[in-house]
Amino acid sequence: MNSEVKAQKERVAAAAPDGGYAWFILLSCFLVFGLTFGVIKAFGVFYVEIHRYFETTATGTSWITSIAVATIHVVAPVASALSARFSHRSVVITGGLICSIGVVFGAFAGNLIELYLTVGFLNGFGCALTWTPTVTMLGLYFEKRRPVANALASAGECILTFVLTPLFQLLIDSYSWRGALLILGGLQLNLCVCGILLRPLNTTRDVTCEFKAEEEGLSLELLTKDDSEQSKPSCLEAEAEAEAEELRISEGCDQGKIKACHEDPEEISIMKVQVSNNKTKRAEFRTKILRYVDYTLITNARFMVYSIFGVFAALGFFAPALFLVPYARSKGIEEYQSAALMSISAALDLFGRVFFGWVANLRLVQTVQQLTATVILLGTVLLLCPLASSFSELAAFSAAYGLVYGATVAIHITVLAEVVGVHRLGSALGFFMLIRSSGGLLGPPIAGFFIDKMSDYGTGFLMAGVALIVSALFLLLLHQMNRRGQRSTTKNCDMRTDKMEQSPRAETKELDMT
Repeated sequence: MNSEVKAQKERVAAAAPDGGYAWFILLSCFLVFGLTFGVIKAFGVFYVEIHRYFETTATGTSWITSIAVATIHVVAPVASALSARFSHRSVVITGGLICSIGVVFGAFAGNLIELYLTVGFLNGFGCALTWTPTVTMLGLYFEKRRPVANALASAGECILTFVLTPLFQLLIDSYSWRGALLILGGLQLNLCVCGILLRPLNTTRDVTCEFKAEEEGLSLELLTKDDSEQSKPSCLEAEAEAEAEELRISEGCDQGKIKACHEDPEEISIMKVQVSNNKTKRAEFRTKILRYVDYTLITNARFMVYSIFGVFAALGFFAPALFLVPYARSKGIEEYQSAALMSISAALDLFGRVFFGWVANLRLVQTVQQLTATVILLGTVLLLCPLASSFSELAAFSAAYGLVYGATVAIHITVLAEVVGVHRLGSALGFFMLIRSSGGLLGPPIAGFFIDKMSDYGTGFLMAGVALIVSALFLLLLHQMNRRGQRSTTKNCDMRTDKMEQSPRAETKELDMT
């Protein structure tokens, strides 16, 4: 019997190297964290000067940071899609240029609206194009050491916050806030260098799929150039789809035997070919979309619960860093000591990320349980902040806040990878950031609203603490969903084992009876 054979080759990524050039990817991600979120955390120094210069409210000034944070989150899915369409390297280089242009234009702003558009929107847009692809690339290069790699990369945020906060204060005293923004714009051009370091993962192998279209139906043979058992989902899914197609066609043939007596067989065969072609086109279109944006993630209940956690967590993540320096200044602490509080927080933040990232790598407890504990602790620390009034008390608060904040940030991306799987991390990170954007956008202005109403910066920390404790409730829900999933999986495995044990016994009984 003659059969038509169609061969299709695909380049399939091999396992993550966990070493070698992966360390340069880690270095790039380290600098990207510092030049994006590190700059945002250190922006509290600019907040005081801009607030005075334009004589505006706390809410009005806080919108600069809010718009930047929200733009980073909203544009994250776009950055993921662009990285899949073009390359991680080109997207990050473009993002670095946009960041620099936004900050430089902000130095010439004549009012707050222009700062919203430049330092807020343009800078945030560029940060999204640099941060999202770099973090995704880090996840591809590391697997066994992923928790430690994420912790070390995110440490760039706290190290550059430690360095940039006093540096920004010095630059503002020497060149005013406008001159400091010009220098910051030049500094962020280094994001382009980070993009150049993002070399694509070239350790791939060829996988050949051969499709044999026979007269009775469709069958598929999967051939690999190497005899490795680890084959990628592309060919396995094709095999499953082909088997399902064969079953559907064979069933259609059985059901159509009666009609075939009264109809032309050639028309039936043409209709079958047309139906098959339509299904193939729809499958190809769906595959192309999923390659850039995995929209099926919104049907994943665990992912959506984790995203809601992200919304409430974002309400409390960014406000404390923005208002810590103004809060200290309102208590009569001098400007350099106030800036030193951010450096203290950054130093303990670094220790928290590295240490608790290492603890997560030991797998002593489930990562989601560790994250729940650190989020609750972080909320509690923020609720205690208004009790501090002297420099020593605020230094103790900054140290505790930095330590627990670092412990939280070190593992939240690792938990996301565990929720959706590393193969969907790029799209998941984009959607997670998009959903979380509402919290990042509204957090600082809501805190600023309470500060304006109560004339006390301490109320902003209270709001952030409450939001974080509420977010921990969704982590507890996620943990319960994980436990139920594990129980159902264990139950199914036990049922399969029982059936396998019962089948030989039944055969033995039949033999005995005969």
